[in-house]
Amino acid sequence: MHFIIPIFIIIPAAAFLLSLLIPAKKEDALSFLTFGAVGTQLAISIAFVVFWLFQGADVINVKEMVIFRTAHYEFFIDFYFDGVTAVYLLVGTLLTFLITIYSRYYLHREKGYKRFFNTILFFFLGYCIAIFSGNLETLFIGWEILGISSFLLIAFYRERYLPVKNAVKVFSIYRIGDVGLILAMWMSHHLWHENVTFCKLSQELLEHPLIEQQTLIGIFISLMILVSAMAKSALFPFSPWLPRAMEGPTPSSAIFYGSLSVHMGVFLMLRTFEFWESQISVRIIIGLVGLITSAMAAPTARVQSSIKAQIAYASIAQIGLIFIELALGLRWLALFHFAGNAFLRTYQLLVSPSVVTYLIREQFYHFTPRKQSVEDSIPKRIEYTIYMLSLKEWNLESMLYRRLWNPMKAMGRSLSFLTVNRVLAFLLPVLLIGAFLVFNKSYVPSGILSYLPAMFAIIALSMMLKAFTDRKSVRVSWVLIIMSHCWIALAISFNERFNFTDVMLYLSGIIGAGIIGYASILRLKKFEKHVDLTRFHGHVFEHPRIAMVFLLACLGLAGFPISPTFIGEDLIFTHIHENQVILAGLVSLTFIVDGLAVIRIYARVFLGPHSKTYHETAHRSS
Repeated sequence: MHFIIPIFIIIPAAAFLLSLLIPAKKEDALSFLTFGAVGTQLAISIAFVVFWLFQGADVINVKEMVIFRTAHYEFFIDFYFDGVTAVYLLVGTLLTFLITIYSRYYLHREKGYKRFFNTILFFFLGYCIAIFSGNLETLFIGWEILGISSFLLIAFYRERYLPVKNAVKVFSIYRIGDVGLILAMWMSHHLWHENVTFCKLSQELLEHPLIEQQTLIGIFISLMILVSAMAKSALFPFSPWLPRAMEGPTPSSAIFYGSLSVHMGVFLMLRTFEFWESQISVRIIIGLVGLITSAMAAPTARVQSSIKAQIAYASIAQIGLIFIELALGLRWLALFHFAGNAFLRTYQLLVSPSVVTYLIREQFYHFTPRKQSVEDSIPKRIEYTIYMLSLKEWNLESMLYRRLWNPMKAMGRSLSFLTVNRVLAFLLPVLLIGAFLVFNKSYVPSGILSYLPAMFAIIALSMMLKAFTDRKSVRVSWVLIIMSHCWIALAISFNERFNFTDVMLYLSGIIGAGIIGYASILRLKKFEKHVDLTRFHGHVFEHPRIAMVFLLACLGLAGFPISPTFIGEDLIFTHIHENQVILAGLVSLTFIVDGLAVIRIYARVFLGPHSKTYHETAHRSS
């Protein structure tokens, strides 16, 4: 049965690649390929799960391939199949199959028909990689694919302002979850001194003694996993992103934010259940997060004026309850709850356009006053307070801006003195001197040597913040992002065992993507006079090929799994010592801002309403 597992990855991957070759006008071919591939996957999945159950339902672990190996590190692809994978596979494949059939007619004659089905197949590939993952590294590949496909589908109506704006917002929250997973991988390398698989993680004799001996490390890994799950599943305090994500087409809202993608946080907690189940403090935190989320999302859903937002908050409330079930150790109940919530929200979102039509008719012709409800039994002052807080969505979005994004933007604006000329004149010589000292550490006093990595990481973060907040020049922001990665490589180079090969593996993807992106900017400037970051320009309409190449360059620069930098980022964290918490925090924060900076550049240059007045100006929202 082991040889069948890779087939579940090969089918969506082959379908995605084939869909790229089909012309945009061939709607029937695109839709037939999509639901044909997903239908084949569904048939094979049902047969495989039935056969697996009759064979005794033993756990299957397949070490597929080793991508990179050194004396102290190994990056390999590992697949894992158990009851959790079986449920997510059947639910996910069936819902995707239904969505593809629905979308065939729903999006007929839509300009982005081909783009939609390409992205759906790309999402399905990431979903299959994530649920079949046998270690955190393989899971992270699928996790990243889910993130970028989510961004593309929210910004599907890319000529409108709010879909693009909200896509960037959602991606910023996803980026926090990505780095939480990276930090969990970082500390797990120090805990097990290997790329541990979920199969080994589930073995009590291997796992429990280590957790008992190193309590703080175990709690740190569990909390980072929880942060990733909270960001992906829109739990408190990240809840406001889910209604914003409803700007995409209704089918993508159903498959992403009603059923599958929003439940990936639940999957992550289920997959790592054996690791944190013995940590009472972590289980209490999980339960509290779920309780607060449900208590805030349930009344918020009652006051939403948009049916999609109402369904989104209702789904968040149920996911909060699922996290409470996980905290109580009821993981099979949580798995059953996931399946029920996924089917219900998918159905609600797909019929939401019809429901709105029916309700408008009922409102005009058969209006009835609101009946007595549970809120009427509590004191009016409390009722009105909850009502106003629910209307404002508990001010969670403004809190995130005040506590997280605004301070980062303020720090970036304070670095206005950083220009390309000054960077090349002052910081480039310092970078070269630092590179010289890496190979000649005897010239540096031992007391100063330990502070150099953090100092260089601060310079890297400063340059990334400047790139994130700069509104004048696209080229300045792009160069600063590339230079920031060079400083990160220099900071880690002072730790032992981080040799020249490791640096080149990390920087090869950065330099390659940086050159391609810079060339794309220069080519765009030949056709367009005004290319800056002050507004959304929408240049994808007249220059779609340049936009596609630049998007790939952005993904390479952000560490997406299409370049060696993806492995290099994980390799960098393996060389950060467990006692270098400040260095790990600075590097992870730099990676968060890196993803935001490159996506912001892409969105402002190529997406949104077109800057030329002879193009039709679309409505702000979809």
